[in-house]
Amino acid sequence: MIDQDFMKIALEEAKQAMLEDEIPVGACLVHDGKVIFRDHNRTKQQRNPLAHAEKLILDKAHEMGLKYLQDYILYVTLEPCSMCAGSIILSRVGRVVFGCSDPKSGAAGGVFNLLQDANLNHNPQVKRGVLEDNCALLLTDFFRNKR
Repeated sequence: MIDQDFMKIALEEAKQAMLEDEIPVGACLVHDGKVIFRDHNRTKQQRNPLAHAEKLILDKAHEMGLKYLQDYILYVTLEPCSMCAGSIILSRVGRVVFGCSDPKSGAAGGVFNLLQDANLNHNPQVKRGVLEDNCALLLTDFFRNKR
């Protein structure tokens, strides 16, 4: 499978989030070409503003006893925010692939670039723009319908 295939899985999660009236962001964690975890935003369901797709997945990985994730790839439909970027760095995720940029709160080049800050002890590889239009359209449609 290639990056686009795994991003499609993250998009399936984002679509599920939309059906649940959550902000449609989905993610999946991959190791050796296999999806280990997949999830989507659940901030409303959990009544927790920290329940972002990326953080939920990283929490599951740590609950399974995985401390550092250098050999893992995290796919997410939206550029990670500063909280998620911090979690990615502390978890030492090896590679992050995201769909669309977030010019209001993105921490991988949108507002600032925490993921590739040379002052930090870990910098994952980052790939931007995978299925970007599909990811952006889902968010645009969701917020258009909210207004």
